[in-house]
Amino acid sequence: MHRKVLLYTAVGVLGLALACSKSTSNPTSPSSAAQPETNAGADGSTLKAGTPSALSPSGGVQVTDPVTLTASRVTAKFQDVALTYQFQVRSGSTVVYDSGMSAGTTSGNNVTQVVPSASLNTDTDYTWRVRATYQGAFTSWSADSSLKSPVGAFIRGNEVRDPLTIGRTVGEIRGPSQFIPGVGLKLLSNQSHVLYRLPQNLQAGEISMMILGADEGTQGDKSKVFSMQEGPDEGDITDDDYRMTAELRGRNYSAPGSVTARIIPGDGNPRDFPRVQLNFDSSRWYFWRFSWVVGRVRLEVRRDSETGPAIYDSTIGAGSHPYRPDPHYVYLGSPVGRAGPIDATLPNGTYKNVYVGPNPRPAFPQ
Repeated sequence: MHRKVLLYTAVGVLGLALACSKSTSNPTSPSSAAQPETNAGADGSTLKAGTPSALSPSGGVQVTDPVTLTASRVTAKFQDVALTYQFQVRSGSTVVYDSGMSAGTTSGNNVTQVVPSASLNTDTDYTWRVRATYQGAFTSWSADSSLKSPVGAFIRGNEVRDPLTIGRTVGEIRGPSQFIPGVGLKLLSNQSHVLYRLPQNLQAGEISMMILGADEGTQGDKSKVFSMQEGPDEGDITDDDYRMTAELRGRNYSAPGSVTARIIPGDGNPRDFPRVQLNFDSSRWYFWRFSWVVGRVRLEVRRDSETGPAIYDSTIGAGSHPYRPDPHYVYLGSPVGRAGPIDATLPNGTYKNVYVGPNPRPAFPQ
């Protein structure tokens, strides 16, 4: 009997020790809670954190440049660690942009954003999604969101759309220039210009743009802010059968700040606009538009915006000959002609939101 009691006692002590050894094992540390799980979720996720939401753009809305993807930020379940994010943009099932697993910048309101570095096709439908990441682990992907890419920059037939605020142009740059992020393209010298080669001539339509910094104090004489001519040569804009120049005359001219234009629509007869001397403010934007149909041409200059007050607005007759150069070249500024650089581009103008075409001017981000 005494031996049985001792045996029962020994067994009980051993069981208690085993139980204590199990109950006193170290709990999971907070730092390990945010590490990759050894057992992945059914969807392959390996990070103990919430799933972010793809906030905007959504619903297939057409966005403007630059494309910016905005997602909700999330937190790890057991520890406050700095999560990163992975964004993907897809065309159908094909991934056309992947940020990698360390993207996303804080942008207030508990969101994270990324601007895709890959060029998206213009005016195209895409889906996008996002997931949170940490040291190689990742959450579930968000539900897909959809967008239509910006109309962007293009030359199609006799139409050009070129925002110039996105760090590139569909034209051909000649001479020194500078892209200013989010602002536009600055032409730095009298020889600087941008050439747009139209695959199809434009017999009726407009050339329009916003310009900052071009004023009467800049070196130039009969200086051009934009122009067009018949190709294929670029050096004889002053004696082509088809040509147009819109001018803001510089400090070397007898009346600096004078605005005028000239067009020769293939019939050998120049048509000149009234010359009006104005004072420009280099810190303000000006909207310039030249438009034409058979028999009539118009030049407008407006302060601050497309709908701002007109400081120049003149319409003149242009005869019965259609304007039909072949090929048709359009310029920001002007190539150097026989009068030399002093009569070419008015330097230091920054251009943006350029449109050439037969249709109503499209909307541009302001």
